Parts: sequence; C-alpha cells; structure tokens
Amino acid sequence: MNFLTNEKLVIVGAAGMIGSNMAQTAAMMRLTPNLCLYDPFEKGLEGVAEELRHCGFEGLNLTFTSNIAEAFKDAKYIVSSGGAPRKEGMTREDLLKGNAQIAAELGKNIKSYCPDVKHVVIIFNPADITGLITLIESGLKPSQVTTLAALDSTRLQSELAKHFGIKQSEVTNCRTYGGHGEQMAVFASTAKVNGTPLLDLIGTDKLTNDAWAELKQRVIKGGANIIKLRGRSSFQSPAYCSIEMIRAAMGGEAFRWPAGCYVNIPGFENIMMAMETSITKDGVKFAEIKGTDAEIAELKQSYEHLKTLRDEVIAMGVIPAIKDWKTINPNL
Repeated sequence: MNFLTNEKLVIVGAAGMIGSNMAQTAAMMRLTPNLCLYDPFEKGLEGVAEELRHCGFEGLNLTFTSNIAEAFKDAKYIVSSGGAPRKEGMTREDLLKGNAQIAAELGKNIKSYCPDVKHVVIIFNPADITGLITLIESGLKPSQVTTLAALDSTRLQSELAKHFGIKQSEVTNCRTYGGHGEQMAVFASTAKVNGTPLLDLIGTDKLTNDAWAELKQRVIKGGANIIKLRGRSSFQSPAYCSIEMIRAAMGGEAFRWPAGCYVNIPGFENIMMAMETSITKDGVKFAEIKGTDAEIAELKQSYEHLKTLRDEVIAMGVIPAIKDWKTINPNL
C-alpha cells in the first residue's frame, strides 16, 4: 500500500469542520499511514475518528488524543485549524486577540514537544498573523512555516470562470498576494482567460471596468459570502488547499497557488504574507512579485495593514517587540 511518507502528520483542531475535512483529505490522498488527530474537545474528536474508521481506509494507522504532548510526540508535519471560526458579520481581523493567544500556545508546544517537526501549515484566521506568531514562538526556520492564502486566488479563478462561462481550469495563473483578508492585493496582470491575458479583456465589453471592480469585491468578500450562504465559515476549501500544501512539503505534487510565508526584504519587513511561493521537502521559498504599478501599490497597502495588525499583537503583549524576536527564535 503506497503512501507518500511514513512520517507522522498531526491535524490540530480535528474535531472541527475544517479539521475533520483535512483528516479525511489527507487519508484520501494517502499522504501517510501515521495520521494523528488532536483537539481539546474529546467527544467530538472521538466522533471524527470513528467516522474515519468507518470509511475503511486501507493501511491507515489512525490515532487521536486530547493530550498535546502525546499528539506532538515524533510529529514531522502539522496542519492547524485550531482557532475560533469566523461568524457572520465578522472580519478575519475580528478574531485577532483570541486566535493570537492560541497561536502563541501552539508555537510554544511545537518548541516543547516536536522541535524536529519539518513543516507546519497554519490556517486559522487572521492566518498571516497567527502564522507569524507560531513561527516566532516555535523556534522553527522561516522556511518551515506557511499559511493558507490560496483561497483568495482560487476565488478569483472561480469568479472569472463564472463570468466568462468557461471551465475553471481554463482560467490560469490567478494570483492574489499580501494579506489573507479584505486588504488583499488582487492581481490581474498574471491571469489568462482561455489563453488571453486578463488585462486585454478588462475595459472591453467582455469585462467592463465596473464589472471587474465588482468581481474583485466578490473575491475579497468570498469567505463572507460562504458564511451568508451556508450559515458557517468555509471548511471544504481551506481543508483541501491546506492538505495540498502539506503534501508538497512532504515531497508530493507541487502546490499550485501562492502561500503565506515569512518575508523580510526591503519594503516588506518582518511579516507573514502571501507571496509567489514554491513548497518542497526543503521548505518554502518565495520569488519577487511582479505586477503593474497599481498592483504593487495595492500590495504595499496590504503590507501596511498587516504591519498594523502585527503591531497590535505586540502591543497586546502576545509577542515581544521585533528587536527581541531573536531571543525566542534565533532563526529570525
């Protein structure tokens, strides 16, 4: 029975809708036989484990525990959805304080119980900030922690495909960068619609400037729209995309979308944000983002917004001042 690796993968927040979907997706993708589910909600966690057993996955060595030390022992890969979900009327940023504290605890637990972990994916919101906090507190290298940002790009692809009435796969290289929040930078210059550059279509009768502006707003509000339609925050799409990310980190298929990663270059300092990335067994690497002047200006605005959130978390005392990060994590 072929698995991508035999190394231990831990799903944090496995009793929740995202976490349970992540666990099932990981089992379906046959990433590893050694799948461990962690959640403080014991009854719900056991329910998820029972359901997965009822799927009859061959060769799966499924374990579950509400003891974090037990869950993280010998863990080589972690995906965490273990924060509070967004409810109707909330922005991702509204979750900041509570989830920032959860992220700090997660980072400390990684440092204590599995300092040899190879890769960690953070998806609970605001993911750029919770990922940054996890990185600082865990002591891991920047290449070892990524955050889910892909949904903004998949939502752009989806909206363009719906607008033009074509298959989603016929819309290529859709990209949003910066924050995974309502200040994201939506790029048009990278995308093609059935081979035609999107920039050649914007401002024509095929996609008027007004229609493009409205489409962008639907992308930015994509998560809020799911809450309106389903009465709960997204769970299928973040679960699937995050497991695609950890699959790439395990040496599997390449991840197709931008990921959030730690950035410290001139103009974008000491931040976690969506970049043009590649994720491999060696970790995450990012490349320079190219776009129109207006797109780069949007990206800078997105960075400024993330900086404000980061500085709020510092002011709350969740993480120390930037100059002191090295005292907790020498890799920064």
